[in-house]
Formats: sequence, C-alpha cells, structure tokens
Amino acid sequence: MDGLDIVLLILGGFMAGVINTVAGNGSAITLTVLMATGLDANVANATNRIGVLSQTLTAVLSIKKTKRARKLAKDSVWFFWPTILGSIIGALLAVDIDEQKLKVVIGFFMVVLLITLLLRPKRWLINTDASKKKKTPLNFLIFLAIGVYGGFIQMGIGIMILSSLVLLAHYSLRDANIIKLWVAFIMILPAFIIFLLSGDIVWVPGLILATGAAIGARLGARYVLSHPKANTIIRYVLIAILIVAIVRIFYPMFAN
Repeated sequence: MDGLDIVLLILGGFMAGVINTVAGNGSAITLTVLMATGLDANVANATNRIGVLSQTLTAVLSIKKTKRARKLAKDSVWFFWPTILGSIIGALLAVDIDEQKLKVVIGFFMVVLLITLLLRPKRWLINTDASKKKKTPLNFLIFLAIGVYGGFIQMGIGIMILSSLVLLAHYSLRDANIIKLWVAFIMILPAFIIFLLSGDIVWVPGLILATGAAIGARLGARYVLSHPKANTIIRYVLIAILIVAIVRIFYPMFAN
C-alpha cells in the first residue's frame, strides 16, 4: 500500500461509518475501496468485517444513554437469535452462493423500498407503535434471512434491518436505527470469527479502514440519531443511498 491507499481507506471507512449508523449500505464503499487497494473480491469481503465490527461496536457504545435507548436495547435482544443463526449459515455458505444473482434480488428489493419512500412516506415517518406485536414468526423468518445475507456479503444489511423494523415491526426510523445498531453488532460476531478462521482477512488495510469507520460511527450515533429531525434526515439519506445502490447494481448490466 502507498499513502493514497491509506487515505482512501480512512476516508472510505469514515463515510461508511456515518452511512451505516444513519441508514446502511456503507459496505458498498468499503468493498470498493478495499478492492481498489489490490484485494480480490473474496479477500475484500472477509477483510471488510474488521471495519464492520469496529463501526458497530463504536456506534452502540456511542448511543446516548437515555431511558428510551435502554428500552430499545432490551427490545433488540429478541432479534439477535435469528440473525446470529442466519449469519453463521451465510458465512459458511459464502463460497457457494452466486453473488451476482443475489445482488439482482437485492436490487429489486431496493427498488421497492425506494418507491415506498418516495410515494408513501407516511409508512416510514411513523412513531413507534407499542401495540403492534414484534415477536412474530414472520419477523423471526425475515431476520433469519437477513442474517444469512449479512453473513454472506454484508452490503446493504443496514437497509434491510431498518426497513423490516419500520415496515413490519412498526418502530419509528430513529428507534429502529438504535435496534439496528445492536442487531448489526451482534450479527457480525459469528461471521467475523468464521472469516478470521478462514485466513482470508488482511489485517493492515482492514485496521486502517476500521479506524475511519469507528470515527464515522461515533459521529453518526452521537449527533445524527439524537437530532430532533432524525426521522426526516434518515429518510432523505435512505433515498439517496438507495438510488446510488440501485444504479451500481443495474447500470453495469444494461451498459454491457
């Protein structure tokens, strides 16, 4: 690596740390940066887990310790179990899944989310509905599937968790984000161990990336999530991220 690689890794990690804390899909940046430094896709996918672990740990430690935040942390525990199981399955199956086909499926999922964000904003700009059941079989299966995907590639996982918590479990965007941070942190642990044992992680670029990611996560958790207009800010960030992600997935197909 040269000096430019180090700068790219720190800046890429920082941007991903902020984006993943506020919404998701920051791994689209970090995977691109890691591959730009010369790592192949599989090694970059494994090495990226260092940054994800760093930013999720920093984010949950940076959440302001309010009564509401403590309650949401307790709520998140139920979602741990399906995502942990799914994460283990996804990491073990990573080499056997067709990444391109999976990206197309996720791309269509993102298109649907973008349409609802633009045309039905009231479905997203809600207050947490305590009367709605959260611990349902459907939510368990959804988070199991999210865990499988997250164990496999990680990219876009924050958007999936966030949208499921808002649209299915009826949390507000701000509350859903706090639960998302806890779930993402717990989910990365088994996948990180599996990739660590695989020997594919490259530590120097991974740790440099993780430094930037931790700084970005700290900023996002401390200042954006506590903002009075956090729900509106998160919605606009989600719209921007989804547009970029959709273009990244489908443009190469049509360009060829």
